[in-house]
Amino acid sequence: MAVNSLLECLDIKSFLLFVTVFLLLTEILKNKNPPNFPPGPWPLPFLGNVFIVQDPETMAKLGQQYGNIFSLRKRSEKNVFVLGYKMVKETLVNKGENFVDRPSEPLFSEAYKVIGLIGSNGHMWKKHRRFANTYFKSFGEGRKTIELYIQQECNFLCHAIEERGNFTPTRFLINNAVSNVICTLVFGHRYDYSDADFQELLRLEAECIHLVGTTHAQLYNDFPRLMKFLPGPHQIIFSNYTKIIDFLRKEIEKHKKDWDPSDPRDFVDAYIGKIEEMKDDPEAGFNLETLTICIVDLFEAGTESSSTTLRWGLLFMMKYPDVQKKVQAEIDRVIGQSRLPTIADRVKMPYTDAVVHEIQRKADILPLGFPKIASKDTSIGGYFIPKGTIVTANLTSVLNDKNEWETPGSFNPGHFLDSQGQFRRRDAFYPFSAGMRVCLGEQMARMELFLFFTSLLQRFTFSPPPGVEPDLEGVLGFTYAPKPFKMCILPR
Repeated sequence: MAVNSLLECLDIKSFLLFVTVFLLLTEILKNKNPPNFPPGPWPLPFLGNVFIVQDPETMAKLGQQYGNIFSLRKRSEKNVFVLGYKMVKETLVNKGENFVDRPSEPLFSEAYKVIGLIGSNGHMWKKHRRFANTYFKSFGEGRKTIELYIQQECNFLCHAIEERGNFTPTRFLINNAVSNVICTLVFGHRYDYSDADFQELLRLEAECIHLVGTTHAQLYNDFPRLMKFLPGPHQIIFSNYTKIIDFLRKEIEKHKKDWDPSDPRDFVDAYIGKIEEMKDDPEAGFNLETLTICIVDLFEAGTESSSTTLRWGLLFMMKYPDVQKKVQAEIDRVIGQSRLPTIADRVKMPYTDAVVHEIQRKADILPLGFPKIASKDTSIGGYFIPKGTIVTANLTSVLNDKNEWETPGSFNPGHFLDSQGQFRRRDAFYPFSAGMRVCLGEQMARMELFLFFTSLLQRFTFSPPPGVEPDLEGVLGFTYAPKPFKMCILPR
C-alpha cells in the first residue's frame, strides 16, 4: 500500500512538473522576439515586465543601458520605447503613417470606450479629426473669435485674483478660466466661477487626472479582469467619469431641444448637424454617445494641458524673478497697461515668446505622450518592428536631448532666441507630440498660453511666500503637474 501511494504521489508530481514545463516552454516560444527586435530586460514568464514602472526616470535609465530604442513586454504585448529627437522624429514624422492608431488601454476603454477624438482609430478617427479641425478653423471668424473668447476669460481670471487677494491658490481659478474657453466653444456659453455644478465637474475631472497616475491605475491596465472587482482609486475614476458623462448629456439635451440646423451656435450644434449628414456612414461613428466622449476629450486635452503649463509658468516666474522682470518690461514697452494683450503682439515680443516656449519645454507635461501601435511591419533605427507592436515616444528625452539643446537641464529662454535677440523656432520642440496624431488643439493652446501668461504678468507680480522656496518637483498623473503651491500676488 505504501509503495502504491508513493507511486501515485510521484505520478501527480511528475504530471504537475510536466504541465509546468510545458506551459513555460509554450510561454517562451509564443513570446519569443523576432530577429533584430529592439533589446530590453528579460521578461518574467506570463507577466513580462509589468513591475517596471514606466516613468521618465526609469525610461532614461533603461535608455542608458540599452540605447535609444529598447523593448519591454507586458504580459503578451510587445512594447517598444524610442528616445532622443532623431529616433522620435523617425517614428512620429518620417514613418508616422505606420504609427497612427492607438492601442486600447483597459482603464480608458472601461471609462469611456474606444471612440471620440483621442481613443478612436481608422475611419472614425479620420472623420472626427477632420470635422473638429474644420469646425475650429471656421467657427465664427475662426482664430479671431477664439482670441476674443480667451481675452474675455483673461479678464475674468484677473478680476477673480484681485477679489481674492494675496496668497491665492490659483489652481482652480486657472482651471476655471481655461475650461471656460472650451465651454464657450463647445456649449456656446461660459460658467461663473461660483457655479456649484461647474465646480463639481472640474473637481471630478481633476481627481481623475491625478488618479490616472497612481499604481492602482497601472495595475488595472495590467490585470483588468482582477482589478475590476477590487476596491481602489480606479473605482473612483469610473464613478467620476459616470458623473461627468451625466453632466455633459444634460447639456447636449438642452441643445437638442432648441437646435436650429440653419444656425449652429457651437460645437454641439455643429456635431448634431453632422449626425444627420453622416447617417448613411455608420462606420464614421457620428452619434450622441460619441459626441459625449468628444467633449470629454476636448476638456481633457484642451483644459488640463494649458492649465498645467500655466501653473508651471507661474512657478518658474517665482523661481526666476529676473526672468519675470524682463517679461514685464517687454509687456510694458509693447502693450502698456491700458489694453489687453493680443496675438498680434507676439511677434513684437520675442523674449516673452521665448519664455512661454521654455516654460513648455521645462514643464514637460506629457513625458511619454500617447502610445501608438504599428499598423504594419516596419523598422525604427534599423530594428525590426512587427505589426501590432505598441510604440511609445519619450517626449522628455526630446525636450532634454543634449544634442539639440545647449543647456537642457536649465531654465533658459535663450534656447529660443537668436544672436540678435529675435525668436527662433527649434526642431526638437515637441511638447504637443508630432506627426499625424499631434495635439488637435495645438494652435489654440499656443494662443491660450501667450494671452493668459501675458495678461497675468501685465496685471500682477508673482513671488513665493516669505521663507518658502518654489518646489520644481512635480507629480505624475495624466500629466506631469506641479505640486499645490501658494503665491504672493501683488497688483502692478
